Amino acid sequence: MQYGICNLGIVPVRLEPSDTSEMVTQALYGDSFKILEQRKKWSRIRVSFDKYEGWIDNKQYIEIEESDYNTLQSSGLNLSKDLIESVVDTSNNLHPIVLGSDLNGVAILDHKFEGNTITEKNAKSELIKTAFLYLNAPYLWGGKTPFGIDCSGFTQMVYKLNGYHLHRDASQQATQGEALSFIEESEPGDLAFFDNVEGDIVHVGIIMQDNYIIHAHGKVRIDRLDHSGIYNNERNEHTHKLRVIKKII
Repeated sequence: MQYGICNLGIVPVRLEPSDTSEMVTQALYGDSFKILEQRKKWSRIRVSFDKYEGWIDNKQYIEIEESDYNTLQSSGLNLSKDLIESVVDTSNNLHPIVLGSDLNGVAILDHKFEGNTITEKNAKSELIKTAFLYLNAPYLWGGKTPFGIDCSGFTQMVYKLNGYHLHRDASQQATQGEALSFIEESEPGDLAFFDNVEGDIVHVGIIMQDNYIIHAHGKVRIDRLDHSGIYNNERNEHTHKLRVIKKII
């Protein structure tokens, strides 16, 4: 088995080994992974944080030893805290990184970082504060940053920044936690999931106080939540049909 680490700020992970293929997620600086298959230009990887699989350009990561990979897996929480920061290489070149980048691999990459970090798990009450860091971020399929994010990338990153693990896709996240029967049982920070006409879960958002929800739909936005689903006041209609509410923490 081979192992790798993302040494760049934001790298696309694609469905197929092609630059024109759909981006299914992103690797952020410091993300480590197993290399499942390696070709001349592309590698199929399994990200260690959420076990998500996809193809990454061989020019956009570096290989690491198994011992370094194992060290990273046993390391504690150590994430970049600011919207954008930078690491410095041995030639004093700056490399930009974004909110939520994993800093445990800085020494392995022979980089230096002097910015603000997140090193402790937070209480559930902090989730909404973190969610506001992404407010108005444009929707981007497969995105995980304030410069472009999808609905499940948004919930995953908000939880990650507070020290909790969520799976990558909305349908996967819906398998986690405890199901609640009514909106009235929920607390700020719980997750609401929504399905399509076929009954597949296709959307997720974070419940706020007073029957509001923050979610990525066009952009990260705040809408009303009722027993039917998400109600968009601008369009005067329900945009998503509620399927289930889950208490993760």
